[in-house]
Amino acid sequence: MNEGYSTDAMNQREGDYVPIRDAENVQLGMFDKPLPCFGCGIGWFSLLLGFVFPLMWYFSAILYFGKYYNKDPRERSGLAACAIAAVVFTIAAVIALLVYLL
Repeated sequence: MNEGYSTDAMNQREGDYVPIRDAENVQLGMFDKPLPCFGCGIGWFSLLLGFVFPLMWYFSAILYFGKYYNKDPRERSGLAACAIAAVVFTIAAVIALLVYLL
């Protein structure tokens, strides 16, 4: 075991901090920062807000297809949900428009 990466509190000197990251996998501490928009992420926040303002779904769909989730993979599911909601809303709007015009 590497020195300084022990999670056992007895092995640490008084006043030393125990790192959260794992010695073998340095990416474990990468996403300790909370997500924006009240901690739920841009995608899920846009999905909820989209029921009032549907253009938010299109904005998030653009972020999804622009691979915004590469900056933070935790955003991927919410942005994908918004892209699906945008497609469903578009199909429903086209059907409603066709019914109204015909």
